[in-house]
Amino acid sequence: MQSTVMSHATDRAADPASRPIRVVSIPAAHPYVGRITASPDIDVLSDPPVDGAPSGVWWPPAALDPDWIHDHAADADLLHIHFGTESFPPGHVTACIEAAHQVGWLVVYTVHDLEHPQLDNQAAYDRQLDELVRGADALITLTPGAAAGIRERWGRDAVVIPHPSLLSDDVTVPLVLPSAETRVGVHLKDLRPNVDAIGAVTTLIDAVERRRRRGADVVAEVRMHHAVRDPEAREAVRRLVGSSEAALLIEHERLDDLGLAIALSRLDVCLLPYRHGTHSGWLELCWDLGVSVAVPSGIGAYLDQHPDDTVSAYDLGDGASLERAIGALLDADGTTRAGSSARITAVAERRARRDVDDAVNTAAHAELYRRVIAERAS
Repeated sequence: MQSTVMSHATDRAADPASRPIRVVSIPAAHPYVGRITASPDIDVLSDPPVDGAPSGVWWPPAALDPDWIHDHAADADLLHIHFGTESFPPGHVTACIEAAHQVGWLVVYTVHDLEHPQLDNQAAYDRQLDELVRGADALITLTPGAAAGIRERWGRDAVVIPHPSLLSDDVTVPLVLPSAETRVGVHLKDLRPNVDAIGAVTTLIDAVERRRRRGADVVAEVRMHHAVRDPEAREAVRRLVGSSEAALLIEHERLDDLGLAIALSRLDVCLLPYRHGTHSGWLELCWDLGVSVAVPSGIGAYLDQHPDDTVSAYDLGDGASLERAIGALLDADGTTRAGSSARITAVAERRARRDVDDAVNTAAHAELYRRVIAERAS
């Protein structure tokens, strides 16, 4: 009897159809990945420690290495690449994809960024995208617009699975005091390469001052980290805000999840300050918190993420276009004011909707994993 039980256990371990799909995710410890793999059908291996890095730091991803893949061949069924490839030179990911195939793993790549937000020069990343998109067994992306771009550029179809919620389950949505004053904010964070700090702040101040001249009680809130990548841009932002009675600047350390939720919940409209990019987790968090968002037009697939009246486009550098976008958002049926009962209701409704949508999207990932494994077996 014991030998029969052991034999059946061995059979189940060998057959991915009878157990959870074991996934090496690049990375594993990321809120996005945590959401889309929260299923008993998916078992994600922990990120291996990074030499010299503090605990909890996953970058550069140690699992994205041909030797590591060969050493852990028996531990997984599939390699799913999300973020962190920019840490490596072109050619490295091809070697990793080849190693994965050699040990019998399938490779899935989620195309989050057709333009990388952390990079000024996209040339090396473009070559890496060619490797990833052409080498992966299956592709996922987040929006129809990005899928169309992938099809046009590489002739491959990507499964569209929308972005999950980024509002942590541990965060109780904060209650903030209502105000007669309308607050339009932008968070420049650490001034990463795709943030047009000067252009965004100039545009925001112009738009808010235009509305104030029309009698509106509105203020521009600019946030920025103490530690930034571009000190010259920081000084320019300080000068711009200091020269306007319509704006205030808040500089602080990086906020934790609750602190960020409080800061965003105080806004009526949030401005995305990006000069390039594809998708935005920031936009998703704002949607979770009931905050309407103005996104730069002609850039990325931001409008596809939530094609409703809580997201509107403006032209970076054109204060009049942003003034119109702010007005449209404030007048829209889906817009709620900070601290209002309508905002509280909207956040609760969206959280309930996310619970359903995230479960559907997680199941879609598990289904895709099983499909590509079955296709390989056949």
